[in-house]
Amino acid sequence: MNKNDLVAYIADEAELTKTDATRALDAVIDGITAGLKQNGEVRLVGFGTFLVTQRSATTGRNPRTGETIKIKASKQAKFKAGKQLKDSVNDNKSAKKKAK
Repeated sequence: MNKNDLVAYIADEAELTKTDATRALDAVIDGITAGLKQNGEVRLVGFGTFLVTQRSATTGRNPRTGETIKIKASKQAKFKAGKQLKDSVNDNKSAKKKAK
């Protein structure tokens, strides 16, 4: 599923126009991004947690030349799925009961 598919799904499920669904999805993405920048974590109970982790500087190799290169330290956004999402993806019956 890509962004256009997700917008169409949101528009259909929430009975919105595609323009409104696009604005809603963009607002959610902007909110998650702002939360990660500000707090480093966004928790959506039942769905999962978006968080920022720190990657330390390392050395690597250029695959073409074999030359050693320095890779800078950086922050990385990660997602950890919640139990309800994991159960839903794995088709566990307990997740279906809770979702209803």
